[in-house]
Amino acid sequence: MGLVLFNIFVDDMDSGIKCTLSKSANDTKLSGAVNTLERRDAFQRDLERLERWACANLMKFNKAKCKVLHMGDLKHKFRLGGECIESSPEEDLRVLVDEKLNMNRQCALAAQKANHILGCIKRSVASRLRELVLPFYSVLLRPHPEHCIQLWSPQHREDMDLLE
Repeated sequence: MGLVLFNIFVDDMDSGIKCTLSKSANDTKLSGAVNTLERRDAFQRDLERLERWACANLMKFNKAKCKVLHMGDLKHKFRLGGECIESSPEEDLRVLVDEKLNMNRQCALAAQKANHILGCIKRSVASRLRELVLPFYSVLLRPHPEHCIQLWSPQHREDMDLLE
């Protein structure tokens, strides 16, 4: 019931927004190509609309967590509620990317998580029989390095080696 009420509450958040707005329970992402001054101004207007919506609904955006991910040479400054939004070298879009669309950090995090799970399996399962370990591996480990792999598919040899 809480999720339904939340969805009803934030349903009008994107009214009048021209850019792409992604909403979830603890996250809101505004995205769009800002390659001209007109698009920069439209993006800023959308930020101002979001701030007005938050004020009208007695909510606040955590401005310390608001970041701008620049891709390309244009590095426009944006404001939310009168405060400048700082630039970020990478952003978690369910897959971690940096401003050059490199996925190296995503590969490193996936490998780190997989190694952690492998260690847990090793400490928890006394037997090393393939028939016993393979189900743990398939259910607990494989989903992490394979999460959105179609998008972030490792391109560099060192990333492939790390994941293997």
